[in-house]
Amino acid sequence: MALSRATSDSDGSVHGTFGSRYVQQSLPKFRMPDMSIPKDAAYQIISDELMLDGNPRLNLASFVTTWMEPECDKLIMQGINKNYVDMDEYPVTTELQVCWEKFARYFEVELKEVKLQEGYYVMDPVKAVDMVDENTICVAAILGSTYNGEFEDVKLLNDLLTEKNKKTGWDTPIHVDAASGGFIAPFLYPDLEWDFRLPLVKSINVSGHKYGLVYAGIGWVIWRAKQDLPEELIFHINYLGADQPTFTLNFSKGASQIIAQYYQLIRLGFEGYRNIMANCAANAKALADGLVRTGRFNILSKEMGVPLVAFSLKDRSQHDEYEIADHLRRFGWIVPAYTMAPDAQHVSLLRVVVREDFNRSLAERLVRDIEKVVHELDGLPSKLVRDVTATLVEKHPDWKDSAAAPLDNGKLRSAFEEVIASQKAVKAWKKFVQNKANRVC
Repeated sequence: MALSRATSDSDGSVHGTFGSRYVQQSLPKFRMPDMSIPKDAAYQIISDELMLDGNPRLNLASFVTTWMEPECDKLIMQGINKNYVDMDEYPVTTELQVCWEKFARYFEVELKEVKLQEGYYVMDPVKAVDMVDENTICVAAILGSTYNGEFEDVKLLNDLLTEKNKKTGWDTPIHVDAASGGFIAPFLYPDLEWDFRLPLVKSINVSGHKYGLVYAGIGWVIWRAKQDLPEELIFHINYLGADQPTFTLNFSKGASQIIAQYYQLIRLGFEGYRNIMANCAANAKALADGLVRTGRFNILSKEMGVPLVAFSLKDRSQHDEYEIADHLRRFGWIVPAYTMAPDAQHVSLLRVVVREDFNRSLAERLVRDIEKVVHELDGLPSKLVRDVTATLVEKHPDWKDSAAAPLDNGKLRSAFEEVIASQKAVKAWKKFVQNKANRVC
């Protein structure tokens, strides 16, 4: 006799999307939901809303392409998670960010930068406020350094700048560049004051394509109040059929990333983002702890900050971080090596960004592979030997062909050949990184 078990009506698996409670409740329009909802429900809700949009192919007002061949659509999907800014070395994750320099150059603004110092790799609020004068547009604080993930002290900056504004009669505001940390701090450090809770913070920018969990191409800036965005920066156009205000440098933009961000917000809710960011932070700590146990590295990142691990060699007399980065490629890992910004550019480091898809097993494997690389490097000629060899080759170009070098000892000749072969890759990597602006994001 066959036995069966009745399924309870509370079992959501027997209900279709339109029979679930998620289509009976309105989603909040101006805030993130508190709880997560099933992915199929999130998809259906957004898909239903999009039915109210017009058909792009029937939009005869736009010059923008609205159809491509299905084969091209497939290629777009295959490349949607690749970052074009990494064109020099993709898929290496050393996207070089020069957004502030671009802003200053395009708009002819004098850019004052607070110099770093060894052991203190973020902006010093005291030094920043000292540099403020009557012509200062704003002070920009970074919530999540691109170098080591550390949060700059926006609260202290606000307090010091408030005091200076009172003494001088100025009204210098603060802009927070929360490109990375904007989706970290609210979920992991809710009591940290860095946002509009501070009266001088007038605007905040966030990158949805980082810890907003969307593919490259989505970000935004938020102002405290409408009056904080000058009307003269807003342009109005009507040639698409209705008045459309815009204040970005570009105009046409695909809707896919915006829809994807909307999906993540309602799908995950506050609960989902908090869980994901907590996992990222825990995996970053596990990776840092594993590197510490090797006894070979100093950790330069902070536990409170963006989930990443920045680390440097304790002993650089024999080998350096660039060699580790180069050798890790053989294991499939792409870990950037770079230098800090002035005046700490003598500090070299490696950085691992811990994203949602970097799990504990990968963290453990990476530590093992780094240990293998370090042990391999221990058996190779030191930097000193290679530098001497490079000097000899420079003075005797014909020695590039090692057979022409006056070496009789077989082991010495073998070491010479190894140095000649290995130093090319290391020099190429080091030259690429050092010739770039120190703005790693």
